[in-house]
Amino acid sequence: MKLLFEISKTGRKQSLLPELDVKETVFDQKYLRAADPKLPEISEVDLDRHYTELSKQTHGVNDGFYPLGSCTMKYNPRIDEETGSNAGFTQIHPLQPEESVQGCLKVLYDAEKYLCEITGMDGMTFEPAAGAHGEYTGLLLIRRYHQSRNDTERVNIIVPDSAHGTNPASATMAGFKVINVPSNDKGGVDLEELKKVVGKDTAGLMLTNPNTLGLFDPNILEITRIIHEAGGLCYYDGANLNAIMGRVRPGDMGFDCVHLNLHKTFATPHGGGGPGSGPVGCKDFLKQFLPGDTVKEENGVYRFTTAENSMGKVRSFHGNFLVVVKALTYILTLGKEGIIEASGKAVLNANYLMEQLKDLYQVAYDQTCMHEFVLCLDELKKETGVSAMDIAKGSLEYGIHPPTMYFPLIVHEALMLEPTETESKETLDAAAAIFRELYQKAHDDPEYLHNAPHKCPISRPNETEAARNPILKYESD
Repeated sequence: MKLLFEISKTGRKQSLLPELDVKETVFDQKYLRAADPKLPEISEVDLDRHYTELSKQTHGVNDGFYPLGSCTMKYNPRIDEETGSNAGFTQIHPLQPEESVQGCLKVLYDAEKYLCEITGMDGMTFEPAAGAHGEYTGLLLIRRYHQSRNDTERVNIIVPDSAHGTNPASATMAGFKVINVPSNDKGGVDLEELKKVVGKDTAGLMLTNPNTLGLFDPNILEITRIIHEAGGLCYYDGANLNAIMGRVRPGDMGFDCVHLNLHKTFATPHGGGGPGSGPVGCKDFLKQFLPGDTVKEENGVYRFTTAENSMGKVRSFHGNFLVVVKALTYILTLGKEGIIEASGKAVLNANYLMEQLKDLYQVAYDQTCMHEFVLCLDELKKETGVSAMDIAKGSLEYGIHPPTMYFPLIVHEALMLEPTETESKETLDAAAAIFRELYQKAHDDPEYLHNAPHKCPISRPNETEAARNPILKYESD
């Protein structure tokens, strides 16, 4: 497929902009370019065809199965999009007087109330723009708490070896030193190793539960107790909340603050369909440090208020508001019973798919999983030379998105699958048949998989070359 620059023809144009209806502003020459930028010149029909073709070459949840582990690529209901497109939400300005946006303030107020109920928290900010941004904000809460008590020795954040990669990065950016703790043979946190690293220098723990192996840690209450007795705080990475929402609350597990991924758990567009939203909730004793403004209600009137010892803002205005609108729509549509049913089906679907594959593929931790599970293709690679990468690339031939590859790092040749609750039994059966066929092809024709995909718009690139020397711009003559 050619780039816009390659199909550009001098003199071709389109009329997309309306006629100027305000006074023209002429800038001083010193602010102007010496020469016009080399932009493509395209007719409207060619531009339309170009982007239509691009859309056909892109795989999304609306195209087919998308089992990208730890990403919760569930279907986004159309009703959420309709609500988020309402002019009463899209045609406002964040600097409007509060009395003119009472409905929008109520959205933030209600979303905070429901999400605090789901997580077991007491307050929440919607400023963070995405999950990692939420992690960073939650860690700043922990830092501000210790600073308020002049407890300056607490500089370490403990992170399990099965954690999301953003956890240690966020902790480092927040000014902490990262201490890794290994997993035990069941895939949970090794309690004895945890006890060895906690102390007066422990600021807190970052933990995902269920973890990235798709396992709920049976020792979770003991883990948070150990951290609290050492004087640290417990941070919950909400990336995997989809497995437990409505059933178990992080606040009841002993966590002091939590970030959520509205663009995952609460069915708003994810990835290329963004933007995201990573609200942060906390227990009452941390509310005084929350960033930016939160919404309070007095006698039926909603207004913004700033926490007493707020850390300041972490993002412009009030976060990605329309994402919150869609998430609230999702919550209200499902209701309490629907939220519980969704998490139950997410777990059911993951276990059903795992059972369909475990007689061929090795499951990293062969036990009941939560929302996702991890396959270990180490033995398959030794037998056939076919790697996890080969199987993932081969799945593209069948019109499904590959699982997450080589993560978590503690599993060799890992493939992580998360089917989510929105997939039907028929879809799961079809996906299982595909992975079983790929397993057989690994034994019968490994070379085919080494070079897969064969039918996609782009065949397999040189991964190393692409990473080290990416082509990021078009070089004109």
